[in-house]
Amino acid sequence: MRTVDFSPLYRSVVGFDRLADLLDAAATETATGYPPYNIERTGDNAYRIEIAVAGFKPDELTIEVKEAVLTVTGQKAANDAERRFVHRGLAERNFQRRFQLAEYVVVTEAKLADGLLSIDLKRELPEALKPRRIEIGVGSTSLIEDKKAA
Repeated sequence: MRTVDFSPLYRSVVGFDRLADLLDAAATETATGYPPYNIERTGDNAYRIEIAVAGFKPDELTIEVKEAVLTVTGQKAANDAERRFVHRGLAERNFQRRFQLAEYVVVTEAKLADGLLSIDLKRELPEALKPRRIEIGVGSTSLIEDKKAA
């Protein structure tokens, strides 16, 4: 695997160090295919992450958001003592999946159904960042007219 050195980027940008950290983390993260997942856009500011967690119960799954990182962890309880498999094809191993969230993205709901863990996300902009219309007032058109009136 090739690695990319982002140190020149750190020296030439000011205030974008978080972006450089994200790029560095993405370049060094080891990607595993388990469990498989989908990311779906469900609206203008809404998303859904679906993770295939067949065989996991709700109490064996943990969803946590910390510092704009969504972490989904699956800890399978050991219950194989009484089971004897002839073939074991379902991967029921422990996992941890991380998703970097954009600013103002919050988790609104999580559901487990039919072996899929669905996590709904929504981008909620604060009122100060939403576009707003500025009314134009009607007044005098020039400073000369204002001075004459005075």
